[in-house]
Amino acid sequence: MDQIPKLSTKAALPPITSPLSALNKQSYSTRDLVYDTLKQQILSLELPPGTAISEKEISLGFQVSRTPVRESFVRLAQEGLLEVYPQRGTYVSLIHVDLVEEARFMREHLERSVIRLACAHFPAEQMSALEQNLTLQQQCMKEPDDRRMFQLDEEFHSTLFAGCNKSKTWTVIEQMSVHLNRSRMLRLSSDHHWDHLIEQHSSMVRAIQQQDADQAERLAREHLNLTVTDLAMLRDTYASYFQ
Repeated sequence: MDQIPKLSTKAALPPITSPLSALNKQSYSTRDLVYDTLKQQILSLELPPGTAISEKEISLGFQVSRTPVRESFVRLAQEGLLEVYPQRGTYVSLIHVDLVEEARFMREHLERSVIRLACAHFPAEQMSALEQNLTLQQQCMKEPDDRRMFQLDEEFHSTLFAGCNKSKTWTVIEQMSVHLNRSRMLRLSSDHHWDHLIEQHSSMVRAIQQQDADQAERLAREHLNLTVTDLAMLRDTYASYFQ
């Protein structure tokens, strides 16, 4: 039987930041609002691993009935972001180390192949987007915002895949990466020294521009293996967040 996670010391639910009144209800359903907001709060660690949540509490926060909340809970549980224990409660899932490694493994091997494709041909529009992204990363480091940095990191890699006509491959990676992404978010928020991360991104762009496929693949491998070292450190520092 799975161990029920202990209640996080940060367990107080954050305020709902996307009220229904601020959205176009015709294009954005209540169910999607609840689901997307909760998922973002879990992935950004606003709702830390081990946090107890309830349908009643969430429905009151959104000022909606329990039906869209219940449907959202089911979807999030299917994605591995919530654990539901009958008669005991619902908790934000702990970060599963094996799933972190499996997602990292898949992403590394796919991205190494994609970056070799980029060295053979990469559209000027996407190259410009990568360069602009690097500029924004540098700016973000001056006034550290870990959520913004995570977003820029995601955009950098998704642009790389898009430039090689592999956007659907990136979508599959994202679907597999909910545990990996929480560990990445935890790493960014725990240490704002992002120089090495940004330098690796810059080196990858230079290798693509120089069409040096071997160098680009080596850099991608090193970049994506940082997770292995980071994970060991994070498990020591945030032991209660991991399964």
